[in-house]
This record gives sequence, structure tokens and C-alpha cells, in this order.
Amino acid sequence: MGYIEPIEKLIRQFTRLPGVGSKTAQRYALTVLSMSQDDARAFAESIIEAKSKVRVCSICGNYTDADPCHICQTRDNSTICVVQEAKDVLAVERLGEYKGVYHVLGGVLNPLKGIGRDDIRIAELFKRLTGNVQEVILATDTSAEGEATATYIARFVKQYGIKVTRLAQGISIGSELQYADEVTLSRAFLNRKEI
Repeated sequence: MGYIEPIEKLIRQFTRLPGVGSKTAQRYALTVLSMSQDDARAFAESIIEAKSKVRVCSICGNYTDADPCHICQTRDNSTICVVQEAKDVLAVERLGEYKGVYHVLGGVLNPLKGIGRDDIRIAELFKRLTGNVQEVILATDTSAEGEATATYIARFVKQYGIKVTRLAQGISIGSELQYADEVTLSRAFLNRKEI
């Protein structure tokens, strides 16, 4: 026996979130139903507000409510840390050590899935390499696609005479940056190497 249609609909919506299976979606749906009307309204309104106010920074590609974002406006732009997704910016920011700016690619090169250089923000990165950029830190995941993307970018950036570094190993091969603990990620940043 299943749930009534309004609950089933809510469960289906939660299963659309990455990493949320049917049991977790059921738990989330039932939690929402146990909220007060005011709490449920505030929850729903926060989703709508985030969708209407958050956009992508025109410079770095990170999520922001102002364009350009606060990081692009206030940080040292001589160092650019290249990450795959906006969630990776949060992982690096948790360290509280990096003082440069970011560039969010929005994915990695993956010819098997038809994702080429025009499908991610590589051209936008290359346009940023003028001026006082002294170092590009490649912080893509250590998957085969992440490594291939880093190698492609490094080859191009070196033509500008800009130092290119890669996060030191210590982050497991095939793991995602967002799941690395702060100590591992901090050491990877400190021990990055030129490529």
C-alpha cells in the first residue's frame, strides 16, 4: 500500500535530488508534513527565494546574489583556482586559507558523454588569463575526466607563461573534492605542485 497522492508527489520531488533514494525521500516528506504550517511555508519560500535571487557570477561561474560575486570583487585575482562545480568552491572556502579567486568549469571534459570544451567554461577561463594572473591552481577531481581536463587546461595556460599547479595527491583517486576532509584538502593545497 502506498501513500496518498499528495505525499507520493512530495516523495517523488525529493527523489529528484542527488543521492536521495526512496527511503530518504519518504523520511523527508514525512518530516515536512510534521512541520508547523509556518515552518513548512518558510521552507518552501526559502526554495523559491533561492531560485529567484541566486544566479551565476559572470566572471567566475560561482553562485551569487550579486554580480560579480563578493569573491571576485574583493580577492587577489593573481591566483585562480579552477574547480569543476560551485559546490567545490565551498569545500575550498571551508579551509579559510585560500585568498585568491575561483573559476567554476561547470563540469569536465568527457568525450564518451559528448562533453567537449564548448560545453564547459574553458573559454571563459582562457579569457581571464590576461592582466596580472600569476598562477592557475587546477583543483578538478582526480577521476580520469578530471585529470584529462586539468591536463588540457595546463597545456594551454603554460603558453601564457603562467605558473600552473595541481593539488597534491592525498585526495583519493576517483573521489570528489567536496567530500575531502579539511585536513586532507588543506595539505593538498599546501603541497600542490607545478605541472
